[in-house]
Amino acid sequence: MRLHIPRVATALALATTLLAASACGGGSGGPGGSSDAGGKVTLRFTWWGSDTRTKLTQQVIDAYQKDHPNVTIKGEFGEWSGYWDKLATTVAANDAPDIIQMDEAYLREYADRGALLDLKKAPGLDTAGFQPDTLSAGEAEGGLYGLNAGINSFAVVANPAVFKAAGVPIPDDTTWTWDDFARISAELSTKLNGKAWGSAAIGTNEVGLNLWARQHGESLWTKDGKLGVSQDTTTNFFKYVLKLRDLKAIPSADFTSQDMNAALDQSAMATGKVAMSFIWSNQLVAYSKAAGQQLKLLRIPSSDGKASDNGSFYKGSMFWSISSRSKHQKEAADFVNYLANSTAAGNILLAERGVPPNTDVRAEVTPKLQPADAATAKFIQDINKELGAPSPAPPVGGGKTGTIIQRYTTDVLFGRQTPDQAAKAFLDEVKGNLK
Repeated sequence: MRLHIPRVATALALATTLLAASACGGGSGGPGGSSDAGGKVTLRFTWWGSDTRTKLTQQVIDAYQKDHPNVTIKGEFGEWSGYWDKLATTVAANDAPDIIQMDEAYLREYADRGALLDLKKAPGLDTAGFQPDTLSAGEAEGGLYGLNAGINSFAVVANPAVFKAAGVPIPDDTTWTWDDFARISAELSTKLNGKAWGSAAIGTNEVGLNLWARQHGESLWTKDGKLGVSQDTTTNFFKYVLKLRDLKAIPSADFTSQDMNAALDQSAMATGKVAMSFIWSNQLVAYSKAAGQQLKLLRIPSSDGKASDNGSFYKGSMFWSISSRSKHQKEAADFVNYLANSTAAGNILLAERGVPPNTDVRAEVTPKLQPADAATAKFIQDINKELGAPSPAPPVGGGKTGTIIQRYTTDVLFGRQTPDQAAKAFLDEVKGNLK
């Protein structure tokens, strides 16, 4: 459960001013690529991700260009850690890429500042193959600013080998409660006798708090961009974190504070130091590879033992967005169409960015998935009827919430603040960041 949020607020604020100042457009060398004689079009496409993602994405670009010889697509890719600073800078300089791989944490930030095209108005973009809930994940203020690139859901991930070593059966995730989770995690820790713990800590990003809030009739964010979780609910969440610590169900505060930002392959889950952790479902492949064995996805526990009440929802693993300043919106929309709706692209990308949201593409690629991807696709399908509506995207200023909650969870685990003190301070700081 690690979340790195870079500082992009200053550049985004500058972007607002420049977008307004340049609303009348620019020259042929400006945003949106270039257009030469003979109808040639150049599109810039930016994404973050691993070398594998870059290789597969370039294969899709090559396949598209083969069928569209008038279009050249220039890939601009990098690591997550520097991606958002670079994007904010290019947007501020009125030089945004035409097609942008977007994350939920920043979707609303860029949409509210006028940097993204409302895809409901994108020429020829087809969304008929998307289930409504997967489509609405990219909506903000009545517009569609991100087209879901992969279906995701937050989950518990279990290491069957660690369960076996402890002699503890993997629980029935259709009926388990948070009390069950605490009890099972404590039992695992006891039987593993220092070799591993029952679970990594919850509370090391804001997603756990959001699901906890949804189970209690609230939500981290509201549709109108406000903070929607109460101090009482937040306090009870931190009390549960403290309960796990006191039961020795999770590692020590020192261990947890280091694990929060460890590289995936060095995390407690990947190195077999915990039997369970919390991840997004599309991370199963990476964690299984790092662990050297097939891990298992489990539903999030609920307060009442009903899976349909556990607050889960379909989230876009990431989104396809188009710059509002693109001079080639029709061509950009056609390429996004290809990424999202063509089986040709689907057969290359498979589930690298998550389970395909387009149901036809999903049916095409599912039989070809590797075991971890196939397990993710099955999990996504199995929980379909239990899910609630997607959570609203974070408002402007909300993207830093993940790193903020890490600090207060750490304070609670070390005993520097009580759950009530941490809840109040956390909510005050988050409110102070909202614009």
